[in-house]
Amino acid sequence: MALIEFWQWLFSGLFEVPYELAWTLSQATLILAVVVGLLVNLAFLLYFDRKVWASVMLRRGPNVVGPFGLFQSFADFFKFALKEVVILATANKVVFLLAPLVTLTLALAAWAVVPMDDGWVIADINVGILYLFAISSLGVYGIIMGGWASNSKYPFLGALRSAAQMVSYEVSIGFVLITVLLWAGSLNLSDIVRQQGEHGWNLFTLLLPMGVVFLISAHAETNRPPFDLPEAESELVAGYMVEYSSTPYLLFMIGEYANIVLMCAMFSVLFLGGWLPPIDVAPFNWLPGVIWLMIKVWLVFFLFAMAKAIVPRYRYDQLMRLGWKVFLPLSLFWVVLTAGYLVTTGRFPA
Repeated sequence: MALIEFWQWLFSGLFEVPYELAWTLSQATLILAVVVGLLVNLAFLLYFDRKVWASVMLRRGPNVVGPFGLFQSFADFFKFALKEVVILATANKVVFLLAPLVTLTLALAAWAVVPMDDGWVIADINVGILYLFAISSLGVYGIIMGGWASNSKYPFLGALRSAAQMVSYEVSIGFVLITVLLWAGSLNLSDIVRQQGEHGWNLFTLLLPMGVVFLISAHAETNRPPFDLPEAESELVAGYMVEYSSTPYLLFMIGEYANIVLMCAMFSVLFLGGWLPPIDVAPFNWLPGVIWLMIKVWLVFFLFAMAKAIVPRYRYDQLMRLGWKVFLPLSLFWVVLTAGYLVTTGRFPA
């Protein structure tokens, strides 16, 4: 509402701005702010990621470009953007180039329902969880398209692995989301955060095991180590991205990291109180909510970085066994347990 009033005030001396135009301009401003803020965060998160790996392995990591190597990610961006795009002669060129665009577009579109602060959300819809689940389900298509269009066996094997892996772990993530919406009594992500402000963070309630399942499943959903089988360099060179170079490869990487940060943000919103401070007293509540959300996202991302640095890669049969024989029964049981607890105690938090 404040952005709408700003645009109406900005043009008030020239002409009267219709509400529909002011709303469109305000939404475009909000989308641009979220996308730019996300991309800048991705640059420094990638730097942070590499520094964590280097520290665990007793190496220095990026330390040349800019002070302490802070501009390394930007140098890598220009390197990829300025290189020649190489497309295999036998590849399906249209699908080959469309695949990274699909991956990036879906990764950025999911952020439309993530609340940055109270009232700071692009689309505050009542079915935010369903929207996220739908977008994440479509994300596998970009990888499948890239692997198939490359017309090479290694990318195709990586795409098949990714399809099976992402579908498998989406099931357990779906049941985790059901437990959260039952506990909060709402599908709206902002309402879920507000409920945690009244009753405490979900991670420290009956939903603690579901938080662990969500965090581990998020690694598999984003092809993150130790579940990076679709792009395993030891057997598939680089998996579904092996035939990509330059800007298309960059788009794949940005989409992959945007999905990783999305999972960190979702864990923060669903289990760590989103934009809420740990304790609602001074000086904690002096910081804006968006800063608290960013701090939580960075802390969860640190767990992702540490997992890559210290946990060995799973075999494919181990990965499937964990998803179907452990997480699926556990999350399904927890849905029944959560519903039974709420009915038995008569406690409906929202």
